[in-house]
Amino acid sequence: MDIVFIEGLEIDTVIGAYEWERGIRQCLRVDLQMAWDIREPACKDELARALDYAAVSQRIQAFGAGASFVLVETFAERLAQMLQDEFGMPWLRLKVSKPGAVAAAIAVGVEIERGCR
Repeated sequence: MDIVFIEGLEIDTVIGAYEWERGIRQCLRVDLQMAWDIREPACKDELARALDYAAVSQRIQAFGAGASFVLVETFAERLAQMLQDEFGMPWLRLKVSKPGAVAAAIAVGVEIERGCR
């Protein structure tokens, strides 16, 4: 299976366990790898048969805009499920980073894999 990826997608959302975080929007960064067989779309040069990473990116941003979670883990789990349901990808690896959450770190977050490759 081939991999289609999106790297460093910035999402504004409500995320965090502290009261002050619940009243603001914060930036999350998403890195996403998605299993997809690209042979047929590449052979026919047809976007309609490809996994449209622009559409996936827009959907992730819309998901984040409407989300409000305490945990980055919940954000990642729900996002992964939504992506597989809506786009039909058999496998994905999703990394969600929260920059600046820990002063001494560039970012913290989670990385999950779902489905079969």
